[in-house]
Amino acid sequence: MHALILASASPRRRELLTNMGIPFTIHPSDADETVSGAPEEMVRTLALRKAAQVAQAVGAGWIVGADTLVALDGRALGKPADADDAVHMLKALSGRAHDVFTGVCLMDAATGKRDLRVVGTKVFFRPLIEEEIRAYVATGEPMDKAGAYAIQGGARGFVERYEGSYENIVGFPTQEFAKMYEGFEGLLK
Repeated sequence: MHALILASASPRRRELLTNMGIPFTIHPSDADETVSGAPEEMVRTLALRKAAQVAQAVGAGWIVGADTLVALDGRALGKPADADDAVHMLKALSGRAHDVFTGVCLMDAATGKRDLRVVGTKVFFRPLIEEEIRAYVATGEPMDKAGAYAIQGGARGFVERYEGSYENIVGFPTQEFAKMYEGFEGLLK
């Protein structure tokens, strides 16, 4: 069994991976997160960049890097810069459908071989009123979340429905990662 190393300090990713029953350690990536392009390509690039940076730092083990973005009309919504930015994002998402993309890279640090995938989930928000948006932003919860919301937190009531992986919306597509993890040994041969 190879050591699995999560290249993230995200408590959400840590919890989801723990719930999968796969033992792992944490080595947060300090890779540059400056990137542009289509949201799907952005998360693909960042997941690879994070995994590669940690792989280089540790030299051995299986590294998992991930990045999640919310996309509205093909435009990426990352983490809000401040409370006003969070309000602006939530107003834009109100009554609309948007996509949540997570890039996941599983890399063998010793060989550099990797499995890199992007998972998308469509999320539908109900119409929101300004007071509930401002009250939610005032909790501080949206400030470190892509798209300024946490489906597993105070924003769960904003979501009418979703199509795809709930865990992907939280920040780590566990079902897809399970397939990657199970098939990785064969990829290395």
